[in-house]
Amino acid sequence: MSTRAATLDDLDAIMALEHASFPTDAWSPAMMREELASPHGWYVVVEEAGRLVGYAGLRAVRGAKDADIQTITIAETARGRGRGRALLTELLEEAERRGVRDVFLEVRADNPVAQALYRSEGFAEVGRRPRYYQPDDVDAIVMQLDLRAWSARRTPDDAAATDATGKGWC
Repeated sequence: MSTRAATLDDLDAIMALEHASFPTDAWSPAMMREELASPHGWYVVVEEAGRLVGYAGLRAVRGAKDADIQTITIAETARGRGRGRALLTELLEEAERRGVRDVFLEVRADNPVAQALYRSEGFAEVGRRPRYYQPDDVDAIVMQLDLRAWSARRTPDDAAATDATGKGWC
């Protein structure tokens, strides 16, 4: 397994995973292309045996004190092995490098697994957006993380487990 920065060459594989994971509200290829090319975005992918099995994205304008996690997606066959947490950690570490203090995200109210992951890393619910996810009429739970507090809780072992090679993810 390896992780690396996403490129525009990954767009087709990302979109295949996007449509498989979010059949009713997938982003369009044009939206994803803009995200991958934006200087404010930072996307990473995880590959196994040459196949893309996950991706995640952060929007963090340089110099801003807050950032947004745009998406974290893991192929169904690769879930439950820590890859989502590893991608989340990658995004939070990039937010730290950009000088961010608070990280926000929206998560579907009908996705308890993702909610539990975010809570376990220190995210707290700060609001709801009724019927945000369309056409499913599912609420979005808005969550916020104090990045300095998250960073202070980390141990040297945490940092070593998410080094640039991606080793220690499994």
